[in-house]
Formats: sequence, C-alpha cells, structure tokens
Amino acid sequence: MDHFVVSARKYRPVTFDSVVGQSHITTTLKNAIRTNHLAQAFLFCGPRGVGKTTCARILAKTINCQNLGDDVEACGECESCVSFQNNASFNIHELDAASNNSVEDIRNLIDQVRYPPQTGKYKIYIIDEVHMLSQAAFNAFLKTLEEPPSYAIFILATTEKHKILPTILSRCQIFDFNRIQSKDIAHHLLDIAKKEGINAEHEALELIGQKADGGLRDALSMFDLNVTFSTNNHLTYAAVLENLHILDYDYYFKITDALTAGSIARSLVLFDEILRKGFDGHLFVVGLLEHFRNLLVCKDPATVTLLQVSESAERKYLEQSLMADMSFLLSALSITGQCDINYKSAKNQRLHVELCLMKLANLPQVLQLHSLAAVDETAKKKVEPQQSLNNGPAPAPQPSAVVNGQPSNGSAYAQAPAPQPAMPQHPSPQQAMHQQTAPQQVMPQQTAPQQVTPQQPASSRLKNTISLTPSLTPPTQQAAKEPAAQPRVEYAAVPNGTKKEELTLPNLQRLWYEFSQKRQQAGNSTTEQITLNREFQLNGTTIEIALDNDHQQDAVMNMRYDLLGFLKSRLDAPKLDINPRVAPQEVNRLPYTPAEKFNYMAEKNPYLLELKQALGLDVDF
Repeated sequence: MDHFVVSARKYRPVTFDSVVGQSHITTTLKNAIRTNHLAQAFLFCGPRGVGKTTCARILAKTINCQNLGDDVEACGECESCVSFQNNASFNIHELDAASNNSVEDIRNLIDQVRYPPQTGKYKIYIIDEVHMLSQAAFNAFLKTLEEPPSYAIFILATTEKHKILPTILSRCQIFDFNRIQSKDIAHHLLDIAKKEGINAEHEALELIGQKADGGLRDALSMFDLNVTFSTNNHLTYAAVLENLHILDYDYYFKITDALTAGSIARSLVLFDEILRKGFDGHLFVVGLLEHFRNLLVCKDPATVTLLQVSESAERKYLEQSLMADMSFLLSALSITGQCDINYKSAKNQRLHVELCLMKLANLPQVLQLHSLAAVDETAKKKVEPQQSLNNGPAPAPQPSAVVNGQPSNGSAYAQAPAPQPAMPQHPSPQQAMHQQTAPQQVMPQQTAPQQVTPQQPASSRLKNTISLTPSLTPPTQQAAKEPAAQPRVEYAAVPNGTKKEELTLPNLQRLWYEFSQKRQQAGNSTTEQITLNREFQLNGTTIEIALDNDHQQDAVMNMRYDLLGFLKSRLDAPKLDINPRVAPQEVNRLPYTPAEKFNYMAEKNPYLLELKQALGLDVDF
C-alpha cells in the first residue's frame, strides 16, 4: 500500500508561474532577480494558506540556480536545485520562530551568518512565524538584519504583521499576500482533479473555494476530505454540501420568494426545516444578509462583477433581483442587520429570528401603502396649483340669511371695501394696544329664521353661514393661521402714507422695547425675554448685541426675522441687520498655591513683603 501524501504537499508550487492568485508578488520577485535588485531582507505577510512559505522557498531556490534562464525560473537539474529538492541544501536554512524564539536561537543564527556559502551565491535564511520572537530576540536580530554580509538574505514570513516591531519592518522589503479568489481556487482544484482522475462537478469545486475563504491550503484539505467521502471518485455538489455541512443557497432563494410574496407561514416553515437539519440560526441570519447584499449588487450591471458565486448561481441572483424592489432590499438589510447584532443577547433566539422574518414578510405591504400615499400627495400638489391658475382667487361667499326680514343677497357686504391681500390694513399702535386691553363689544346675533331655498343642500347651507360679528384680524391672515403650540404674534404695521422714523439709537431702543412687550404678552420663553432685555449697540446699520451663552444666541436667531421685519416697518433702514455674539466669560480664579496666597495677601497688606525680607522667609514651605 502506497503512502498517501496530501494534496497540499503533493501539489505545492515549485515555480513562480505555478503560484496561484499572487501574480503581483511573483512578478515583482522575478523582476528583482532579473535586474539583480535583491534586498537583504524580505517580509512576506498575509493570511494563512496563501503561499508565503512557498514563495520564500521558490525565491531561495531560484536565486541560487546555476542554469537560470531568461524566464527567471529554476531549472531543477543543477546541483543547487537537486540538493534543495532533496532537503540537503547547505545554503538554505529554515527556522520556525514559534518554537525557536529565544535570544540563544537568534545568536546561533547570527553565528551561522558569518560563514560564506560553500556552493552558490547566497545563503538564505527563512524564518517562519517571525512575530513569535521575543522582544529580546528581536533586539538581538536588529543589527544583523540591517547590515548583513553581501551573501546573506533573510526572508521573514508572518500572519500577524502588526505584532512585529517597527524597527524590524523598516529594515525589510514588505510583500502583502492577498486572499485567493474562489474562482482561482476552483480552477486549481479542477487541474488537480484531472491529474488524479477524479470526476468533479464545477459547482462543487466552487463551493469548496467559497468555504476556504481565500486559503488554498484549506481548500486542498477540504478537497481531500470530500474525495475520501465520495464514492467512485465522483465529487458532486450535494455530497459537498452534506460533508462540509453548508446551508444550500437555494433555501435563501426560496425564503426571499416567500418574503417578497408576503407569506409569513411559508418563510417560518422553511426556517423550521433549516433548524431541523442542524444549522445554527445565527448562521442562517448571516447567510440571509449576504443573500440580500448579492441581490442588491445585481441591481446594477456595473457591480455584478462583485459576486463571488458560480455562473448558475449568478443567473439565479440576476433573475431574483429583477423581482425584488430596491426599497425592499435596503429595508431588509437594515432589519436583518439588527437581528444579527441582537442575536447573541436574545433569550429566545429562535423567536428572535422568526420575528425578523415576520417583519420582512410584512415589508412589501408597508412599502406599497407608503408609495400609494406618496402618489396621492403628489397628485394633490399638482391639482391645487392648476385650479388656482384656472379659476383665479375664489370669490367671497354670499350669505343667504335674512336679516331684519330683508334678504341681504350680499348687498351689505358689497358696500364694504375688499381687503388688499398684498398690504393688509392694521390699526395704529395705540389702537392695537387698546384692542388688546379693552373688552370686545359683540353685536347681538339676529334671531330671525333663515330662509333657505329648497334646492340648496345642507352642506352648502353650512358653508354659506357667515358670522355677522366683525373680526379684528384680516381674512387673509385668518386663512393663513394654523393650529400650533404657541400662537403667532401679529405686529402692527405702519399705515400707508406714514413716514418712517430715522434710524437712531433712541428710536431703536424705543421700538426694541415695544417689540419686547408684545413678545412678552404673547407668552414667550424666559430665555427669549432675558435676551431682549440685554443692552445693545448700533454700529451703522448693524445691531451689535453681546450674549451670555449659546441658548440666548439661538433665541435671537429664532426671532430674527420677526424682529427685523418689525423694526424695518417702523424705521427707514432697509439694510438693518443684527449680529448676536457670545461674549467670553471671565473666570475669577481663587489663589491656590502658597505663592498665590501670599501675593494675594500682600496686595492688601504691603507690610508682609517687608516682614518676609526682614526675617528671610520662604513662601514655599
């Protein structure tokens, strides 16, 4: 029985061209060998199983090859290449820093560096897991790493670059290895399957590549496991799903169809089937998030390349993305993301996921209602301006009531002048103050019965009924009023033809005080009233006012338009402006140290200084 060699060792790359998914690294190294620009120290860093140690060995073998051609690849036939393949090379030394991380191990390595190579050009030292070296070992290695002999080259490999000292990093040429794409892993596994005579489905190999998460060594280990599990050397997609215990993405397509259809029952049944197969609920939530992300990516043809799935799965994603709305996907990502965050802290984790599925199933109905409401609102906004343009201003309603036995027919209202909408008439300031304090005299309502025509409906009777009591507020302002928490303050404007006052500080102070009184009667806040009682200065056409804090500044900015509108209506200053600023607060610091206390007392009693000099006293004791 032949000894079995795992695929990770049997098919380890031996040339730069056979390295998978690291073309940016191999191209740089080949150019450095071709131009003889080799650094004295290299640092290979990246996740596990991406080819760091493999590239280090290929580099060590290639630079010592005696028959190096134009393709910058080792020949494999010279003495140096043969000795390397037989693990008998005296010029290449490998050190595992995970188990040899002390100062003594580094000192032994430094002693070996002193001797030149017996055959070949260079002596190469490969130190794997270099981040495991101790602090003292790193310090002992610094000088040799910075100024090694001309024949010595160090290649360091690590998976945790952040643990290496910055002084080590500055002495190395750093190469960052990428995670290998799942498509590249699938192609590499397909080549190995052909060499081994294994009939493998392409979807099964792509599934292994996705499960490997960018590590080729992990992918080769899973490949060997599935080949051993399969029968007759036939690797199927279903067998890989069962052996690796991976949740089939078809479940996510089925659940998404149920959610977009609004079926809560079907989604809960599918989730129960997933749990009965032994899958974790958190794993399902994370997979559902990834599924929604893939559907969102398929919405734009420019981002379809971001999918890392098989071709058949890509077609399914494209088909389902056409059925799912963008708003649904964004809302579903938000809801599922919250479920993922709160999953660990939930007491009943199954119920937590089921509630998430119920919300997702109810999303299409909520979004549909929201879109209908938005369409209705848009239609109303389009109809109202069109009606106002076609019909013009609505005529005043004509009352049909009978006053004192005579039908009015609107004649009493026709004699009264119509209010001007552009410039509403306001009473004078004295009349406005009198109206606010004096009780209103309301005319007695007529008790005569109203005569209504038979053709007039009840709704029109309600609309045509008008109060005979005169209103103190113009009709245009009554229509503009809206219910709010605080009533709107109406400021009396200057009647037409009245000359505005000159902008002087006394006039401004008087009108400022009048504005403050009106705001106080309207029930303004305490902060606003304190702000209006502050002193101010007039600098040209700008009112300079110094405030104590930001709250007062916000109060001024909130009533800025009302204040300036009131002042400009009474003063001949169209460019009047206000500049509120917060004055810096001066803090009186009390004396704390002995020297400060002595100086404070000496200011009040100068004889203390004489006493100090006479007795030779020291303040700090």
